[in-house]
Amino acid sequence: MTTAGPTDPTRTGAAAAEPAPALTAGPAAAADAPPRLAPEPEYGFPRALWRGLGRIPVPPPAHPKTWRSPLRGTWLTSVFGSVLLVGLPIVILTGLMSYIAYGPQFGQAIPGDVGYLHLPFFDWPSNPSWFYRLTQGLHVVGGMILTPIVLAKLWSVVPKLFAWPPVRSIAQLLERLSLLALVGGILFEFVTGLMNSQYDYSWGFGFYTAHYYGAWVFIAGFVVHVAIKLPTMVGALRAGPGGTGALGRWLHDSPEETEPEPMDSHGLAALSPDRPTLSRRGLIGMVGGGSVLVGVLSIGQTWDALRPLALLSPRGQSYGTGPNDFQINRTLAGSGVDPAALGGGWRLRLTGGSSEVSLSREALLALPQHTATLPIACVEGWSVTRTWTGVRLRDLAALAGVPEPESAFVASIETSGAFARATLQRSQVGNPDALLALKVGNPGGETVDLAPNHGYPARIIVPALPGVHNTKWVSSIDFRRRSV
Repeated sequence: MTTAGPTDPTRTGAAAAEPAPALTAGPAAAADAPPRLAPEPEYGFPRALWRGLGRIPVPPPAHPKTWRSPLRGTWLTSVFGSVLLVGLPIVILTGLMSYIAYGPQFGQAIPGDVGYLHLPFFDWPSNPSWFYRLTQGLHVVGGMILTPIVLAKLWSVVPKLFAWPPVRSIAQLLERLSLLALVGGILFEFVTGLMNSQYDYSWGFGFYTAHYYGAWVFIAGFVVHVAIKLPTMVGALRAGPGGTGALGRWLHDSPEETEPEPMDSHGLAALSPDRPTLSRRGLIGMVGGGSVLVGVLSIGQTWDALRPLALLSPRGQSYGTGPNDFQINRTLAGSGVDPAALGGGWRLRLTGGSSEVSLSREALLALPQHTATLPIACVEGWSVTRTWTGVRLRDLAALAGVPEPESAFVASIETSGAFARATLQRSQVGNPDALLALKVGNPGGETVDLAPNHGYPARIIVPALPGVHNTKWVSSIDFRRRSV
């Protein structure tokens, strides 16, 4: 049973029953405007415990008069929440798809052994060739676009994060624990993801492992939060601002006409609102405009035609000249590969058949060549389209004596690092555009030798494969038959 009736939440104990002082509803409210009173807090079992906690003096951040923006309220929070309810699942799903694209069934996804958190194993499609470019572009650029909305949503619920007492029932305790997972998870995922897109690894832990487990913490908090708050959000959006249904009026009010949202049990509206300096339309427009601006300045890193606008991509790096002028995640110097190993003595070893086949670069160039225009995309969100020339992997498999391989294990001259080797599935080896690339060119232009930083003398290029598994400085390919 709970006590009904409005009260000032800054009072506790017996004093809570006293009438709270009247507070005007807005900057231009008349003298006879109804007072702004917070609903009487409801306490669950064990009520004595939560009431006792509420009698502790209220710390300043939790004082209800600390948060004075007249724009905050259930309706505004629901507007931001509805956008995130559409956008965040896209970012979540494409992030999980990126993990599957790394081939966890071959033990080459990071982290490897994730126990009950492993995703379903299936062959990652190699068609269409732009599939990974699309999914990872949506994940990274979508996350960037949602960042202003996430920050606005957190701003709108700040009073709730500092509510006093922090817990009034066991059910609310569970809700706040889910909120901790949600807020902590989303901040961790967004901050580390944005830093990764800028190649900034200031932390002392592995990005892939932390991002994967952090994602599951966030997903758990997100699912619980949606289950709890979805009815509130839908009800607030249907009822309109303050239950008036006057959506158009609220979005057309000037700052002088803007009124505070009514007090309700959700504790988001200001108890003692300041004079507004921005209308709700202005706030929503500012947040939406920020998202559009971020999108325009970041989408160019995954869309060739808009490359000049990609001002949020990593800057100040020189990648090469001509067709070789595109993103490099791991340089030759960073790989530890001796440049001398890439010279005339380099040989490609093909195994899996009855005997090993060894080919020089000149011998590879003498084989039938295939040219394909394909994108290469990486986990950081960047992608670029290039024309590649080389030998089809399925032709090399036939040459090795394994015309229909189940998989192929590719090894690099590089011996250290998680991506010095990769396993390709059957459909990837058999794709007609899957190459051991020897040359690269701009679309529609001449192809030239790969630069050392891009994998000379030969690298793997497979449609829709994550960039790090398009192995550079290839030394051997082992074509494997189906196990009996």
